Amino acid sequence: MPGRKSRNRLKEDVRLLDMAAEGKCVARIEEKVYFVEGGVPGDVADILIEKDKKSYAEARVYRLKSPSPDRKEAFCSHFGICGGCKWQNLEYEKQLEYKEKQVRDAFERIGKTKEGRWFPILPSPQNRYYRNKLEFTFSSHRWLESHEIHQTEGLSHNALGFHIPKKFDKVLEIKHCYLQPDPSNAIRNWTRHFAEEKGYSFFNIREQSGQLRNLLIRTTSTGGLMVVVIFAHRAEEIIEPMLSAMKKAFPEITSLQYIINTKRNDSYQDLKAIPFSGEAFVWEEMENLRFRIGPTSFYQTNGPQALAMYQLVNRLANASENDLVYDLYTGTGTIAQFVARKAKKVVGVEYVEAAVADARENAAINRLDNVQFFSGDMAKVLNQTFFENHGKPDILITDPPRAGMHPDVIQQVLASEAGKIIYVSCNPATQARDIAMLLPKYELIEIHPLDMFPHTHHVENVALMVLRK
Repeated sequence: MPGRKSRNRLKEDVRLLDMAAEGKCVARIEEKVYFVEGGVPGDVADILIEKDKKSYAEARVYRLKSPSPDRKEAFCSHFGICGGCKWQNLEYEKQLEYKEKQVRDAFERIGKTKEGRWFPILPSPQNRYYRNKLEFTFSSHRWLESHEIHQTEGLSHNALGFHIPKKFDKVLEIKHCYLQPDPSNAIRNWTRHFAEEKGYSFFNIREQSGQLRNLLIRTTSTGGLMVVVIFAHRAEEIIEPMLSAMKKAFPEITSLQYIINTKRNDSYQDLKAIPFSGEAFVWEEMENLRFRIGPTSFYQTNGPQALAMYQLVNRLANASENDLVYDLYTGTGTIAQFVARKAKKVVGVEYVEAAVADARENAAINRLDNVQFFSGDMAKVLNQTFFENHGKPDILITDPPRAGMHPDVIQQVLASEAGKIIYVSCNPATQARDIAMLLPKYELIEIHPLDMFPHTHHVENVALMVLRK
C-alpha cells in the first residue's frame, strides 16, 4: 500500500484512453493530460503520480482494476523490471496499429500534411528471437527483486544482464532473454556461472573496480557466431582460462575476441578488439551481397526485416544505369550497395569514419566499383563544392539518426533538386519535421511504416518524395 504522502499522489479508477509517445498511455482527469507507464489502452487502473506539472502529469499503473480486452500476459519473467520489450502486455496486432497511428499523427500534427499514399505497416517476420546482436553488462551491484531485499544469506550480488532504466549502476540478472536466438542464452548463463565459480570479480561502475565488464554476442544467418568479452584491464590469468573454456564449451563460436576497456564508461567502439580464436569478423548475406561484420560494425539488428526495408528502398529508388544516387548517413553502406547494382554511381556520406572503412571493405568484397564513400560532418561535407566535384544526384536517399537532419543539410538537399528523395527514419517525429521543410519543393508520394523492433514503441518509416513540377 502507498504511504500517506503517496496517497496524495494516487488517482483511482482512471481509464487509459490511447497510446502516446515513448509507449506511454494517455488518460484525462478534469481536462488534464496524464502520461501513464505500464498500462494498455482500455485499462481501468489506480495510477501513482510521479511528476506533476501545470499542463500535464506523468504516472505509472499502481493497481490494475479492470484489464483492457487488448491486454495479454507477458511471456518474459523479467517484464516490468527490464527496460526492454515494454509492449509485451499488448497484442501484437494492436502494437502494429498503434505504431502506424504514431507515424500518421507525426505527419499530420508535426508535418502538417495529408499528402501521400499510406501503406499498411509491415510486420516483423519474427517478434521473438529476432535480434542478431545483444550486449550484456557484468555488475557486482545487481538489482534485487522484492523477495530478495531482506535475504541476508546465500545471496550473490553479481549479475550479467541489462541495466535497469534510469539506474546506471544497477543491472538486472537475465535468466532467459527472448530477443536473440540460441545459443545466446546458453553462452550468457555459462559465462556468469564460470566467472562466479572461478571467483572473477564483476565490474562496479561506481567504484571503477572489478575485472569483467561486458559481453557481446552476434549471430548471422550464415551460421556466424561472434562472442566478445570486455575486460576492465589486461589480466592474462583470467582472459586465457576463461576464453579457452568458452571455446571448448561452445565450439560453434566462429569468432572469439576480447577488448580491454580501462575507461570510466562502457563505450568500446573506439577500442581495438583482439582475436582469440577464429576469424576477426562474421559474415552476413542479403540478395547475393556479402557483408563483413566486425565487433564494432553497425549492422541492422533485425536481419529479415532489414532485408525487407532495403528491398523496399531499392524498389522506390528504381535506379537506372544513368542515375547518380546519393546515400546520406550511409553507415556501412548497406543501402548504397543494394542500389549500386543498377545505378550508374552511388555516393555515400557518413560521419563515423570506422563505418566508412567497413563500407569500402564490403563494396570491394561485392566487387562494386561504382560506389564511393566519404566521411565527415554531413552539414559541412554536403555543400555546393561537393555537388560540383561529384555531380548533383538524380536520386537522394537519407537515413539520419533519431535527431533527424540538420537544417543546413535540408537546405543542401533542396539545392540538389534531386528528382526523387527516399527518407528512411527511426523517428517519425523528426522525419515529419524535416519533410515539412521539404514540402515546398517536393511532393510526398508514399509512406511505408515498418516494425523493426516488436514489443517496443519504436517504429521505422520510409517516405518517398518527388520534385514538384
